[in-house]
Amino acid sequence: MTALSECEINVVEMGGVEPNPKLSFVREAVKVARENKVQMILAVGGGSVLDSSKYTAAGALMDCDPWDFPMRKATVQKALPVGCILTIAAAGSEMSSSAVISNTELNMKRGYNSDFNRCKFAIMNPELTYTVSKYQTACGVVDIMAHTMERYFMPCEPTDLTDRIAESVMKATISAGATLMENPEDYDARANMMWASSLSHNDLTGCGRENALPVHQLEHALSGEYDQIAHGAGLAVLFPAWAKYIYKYNPARFAQFARRVWDCTQADDEEAAIFGIEKMAEYFKSLGMPSALSDFGLDRSCIDTLSDLCTFGRQRSVKSYIDMDFEVIKAIFEMCL
Repeated sequence: MTALSECEINVVEMGGVEPNPKLSFVREAVKVARENKVQMILAVGGGSVLDSSKYTAAGALMDCDPWDFPMRKATVQKALPVGCILTIAAAGSEMSSSAVISNTELNMKRGYNSDFNRCKFAIMNPELTYTVSKYQTACGVVDIMAHTMERYFMPCEPTDLTDRIAESVMKATISAGATLMENPEDYDARANMMWASSLSHNDLTGCGRENALPVHQLEHALSGEYDQIAHGAGLAVLFPAWAKYIYKYNPARFAQFARRVWDCTQADDEEAAIFGIEKMAEYFKSLGMPSALSDFGLDRSCIDTLSDLCTFGRQRSVKSYIDMDFEVIKAIFEMCL
C-alpha cells in the first residue's frame, strides 16, 4: 500500500478472502469495483485471492451474476485486468486460465476457464512465502503435483517431451517439499516450488493432450460440501485412491510414472504401477497430509452425497481413462474411508 501511495495510485483495499473462496465475497467485491469505477485488480495472496479477483474482474464488467459463469449461463466477454503478487505457491492461478469459487448457499464448488482469467502480470518473490505454515506448504505441494499428474494421466498420443517436462516438475516439487518441511526459509526450495506452481497449471505440462482434472472434480465436491477441508489436503486423500482404481486401465502409464518420478526398478508394469502409487501416498503422508476421509471426521454416510455432487445429480460422468460415472466415483470415495 505504501508503494502504491508513493506512485500516487488510487487504491480501494478489500480484504477478507477465505480459503475455498466464496461467491458471497465476490458479489460484494463486484459492487465495490463498480461503485468505485475500478480500472484493474491487484491480487495479493494465493489461489483463493486470485480466483476471487478473476471472478470479480469479470463480474464488474458483465451484466450478470458471477455464479452464471461456472453454471454456463453466461460467457465472459470482457473483464478488468488482473495483476498478481503471489504469497503462496500452490494453485498456479497466477498463470492459469481457470478460476474456482464456492457457493455456500448450495454447497457447490465450481470453476470456469477463460482467457480473460489470465493475469496481465505476476510478481513472484519466493521470500514472500517464507512464513507459509508447514501444513499449507504441504497442501501447496499436493496441489502442484495434482495439477501435473492429472494432465500426465490422460489418454493421449505419444508426447514424450511433454512427459519429460511434467516429470521434471514433479521431481523438483517432491524435492522442494521435503526440504521445506525441514527449512521453511530455504530460498531455492521456495523458488523451485513457486515456479513449479506456475508451470503445473499454465497448460505447458498438458501440451498435446486433453485436460479434464478428474481428481479435482472429486475434490471440488468434497471441499464444496465440507468447507473446512483445505483443497490440497482433500487431494492428498483422493489422488492415491483414484490412482489405485484407475491404474489397471493403463498400467504402462503408471509404471512409467513410477520409474521416472519415483526411481522404481521393477520390470513388471503392474508391480511398478502399484509401487509408484504407494510412494506417492507415502510422500503425501510424510508431509503431514491426511490419508483418509476419517481424518476429516467423515464416515460412510457422506459417500452418496459426495458422489451425487460430483456427477451433478448423476447427470454427468468425469473423463479419465474410463468415463467415471456415479458408481465409479462412489467406489473411489469408498476407497478413501
